[in-house]
Amino acid sequence: MLTQKGAATRQRIVEGAALLMRDRGPANVGLDDIRAVTSTSKSQLFHYFPDGKADLMLAVARHEAEQVLAEQQPMLGDLTTWSRWEAWRQRVVERYDLQRQKCPLTALTAQLGMADPAVRTIIAELYDRWQAYIAAGVRSLKADGAIDARIDADAAAVEILTAITGGAMMLQATDDLSYLEISLRQAINGLRRPALPETVSPETVSPEAMSPEAMPSETTPPEATPPQAVPSEAVPPER
Repeated sequence: MLTQKGAATRQRIVEGAALLMRDRGPANVGLDDIRAVTSTSKSQLFHYFPDGKADLMLAVARHEAEQVLAEQQPMLGDLTTWSRWEAWRQRVVERYDLQRQKCPLTALTAQLGMADPAVRTIIAELYDRWQAYIAAGVRSLKADGAIDARIDADAAAVEILTAITGGAMMLQATDDLSYLEISLRQAINGLRRPALPETVSPETVSPEAMSPEAMPSETTPPEATPPQAVPSEAVPPER
């Protein structure tokens, strides 16, 4: 357990390293660079990060994951009206437009490797928290009657978050922001549409309804109804 002073020193090292890695990229930053920027001795650095750079990079990755959400506030935590949803959408687009191909969290996780369980935990926790914020916003719109009450808030949040992460991935690959702008706008606009009816699952259909006798035949034509004789006009008998 760190003292208050120790925790502050550790945080100062993490923030200094994060700024340096944002500027130069994780691969181009060494421990000596971090020590120089943070005015930290070698013994101090290894006291807080016993495994050296790998340990420090994990700490920076956690810090950057926090920044992903912090930079979307206060909009992300207050998705209660359409105008606030639009303000949040603009904030997300602006954030990714600013960093373009230099997403610090992506660079760190690429350097550390997604095979590392600690890295996967950082990313999974980030996405879980991010989705929870969005789902809370969807529920708020439902409670106010602004969207169809049948919309699944958690599923809608997954769709919106996937639009962001997918658009961000395309941005990094092509340097074209429109992928993110369009995908996020379309995902949010999807909330305004009525919810699709749920698909009927085979388990909910009774066996009688699924029996061959109950199914309409496609090959047997309907039985023909014989034509009814039209009664002729009554003719009076001859006298």
